[in-house]
Amino acid sequence: MKPPTTRLVATLAVLLLCTLAAVPGVAQAQPAPTGAVSTGAVPTSAAAATLAPPAARISDTVIQADLQTYEGVQARIKGLNDRGRPVRDYHLSKAQCWLDVSFHEYTRNDRSAFPQEALGESEKLVIGMERGLEPLPMDTPLVNGAARLRPDLWARAQGLRGHAGWSCAAQKAACAEVELVHAGNEFNQQQWRHAKPYVQIAEDLLGEAQALAEACVAPAPPAPPAPAAAAQPAPPQPLAMPVVVPPALPAPALQEVQLSAGVLFNFDRHDAANMRPFSVVQLEALVRRLKTEGLAVQGIQLSGHADRLNSTGQRDYNQRLSERRVATVKAELVRLGIAPALITTAAAGDAEQVTGCEARFQRRAELQECLLPNRRVEVLVRARRP
Repeated sequence: MKPPTTRLVATLAVLLLCTLAAVPGVAQAQPAPTGAVSTGAVPTSAAAATLAPPAARISDTVIQADLQTYEGVQARIKGLNDRGRPVRDYHLSKAQCWLDVSFHEYTRNDRSAFPQEALGESEKLVIGMERGLEPLPMDTPLVNGAARLRPDLWARAQGLRGHAGWSCAAQKAACAEVELVHAGNEFNQQQWRHAKPYVQIAEDLLGEAQALAEACVAPAPPAPPAPAAAAQPAPPQPLAMPVVVPPALPAPALQEVQLSAGVLFNFDRHDAANMRPFSVVQLEALVRRLKTEGLAVQGIQLSGHADRLNSTGQRDYNQRLSERRVATVKAELVRLGIAPALITTAAAGDAEQVTGCEARFQRRAELQECLLPNRRVEVLVRARRP
């Protein structure tokens, strides 16, 4: 259970998220149901990036240490890019995406092994790249026992590796694979409704990867026409050199991008002052990324929720509470510079719980904290990259 964090921890998280956005990631590849067989050398060093056990994440000191762990791995990824490994490199992109999904679930109070195992996959790749190991593994393990959803998407990701334009598609494909694992983990924990956004992200990334692969392959120039036979008996005329017109380059396709965030609230509260600090950090980082990367927002969907507790006697109390939370997040997005017309809202009250917390708690405050993930507003952004 995660208590409110201090301004210091929130500031550290801001710095970390700014760094995360500095090395963009995107895409994913095909494993077997129990994890894919590696097609390359696996780093032998054990991962050193270790998060605190979930039960220990109850103090600012512990959370601060975890944030520093994330920041350390992010700095190593940036260092690899600084030393010349391209951002769109498959393994650098995959390390970034594993780090991103791990941090995303950590800030959503995921108490499963997923944040640690995803972070470990990121660091394994970082270690291999730092040591110059070749070939690096191409497998995408189903961490935390994630379900293997959408075999057709895994097959598409695998097929892209043999495409002549793979070098242009690798970045998107790497993150699509990671998002499929992310979706499989959400399916195991909270079923299809919560897996669906990450499946859609994987679908979009693979569509973008396919388009990039096709555009990456330059068409062959047309063959020059065969010279005409000289007429008889007239003397031969000098042949004009054929004019070869280079083919027009295809117009760059707009890349569809989907981003998400989650905003959590204190118990029975809906105002901005009662948004959890990590949530404020996520929301601000999301808008900052839209601006710094020049993404054109097509629409933002907000979905508000409440936990199952209700001692008011009013049957629609949680419905109205979820609506107020959505209104608060919309106001915050507008304050950060998002046009109101781009934002659509919905509220589900307490109908879509993600954490049941059926165990017996000695104190009501412990139950309220356990139910924190249910007191949320889900933010889903559709945008285009120019």
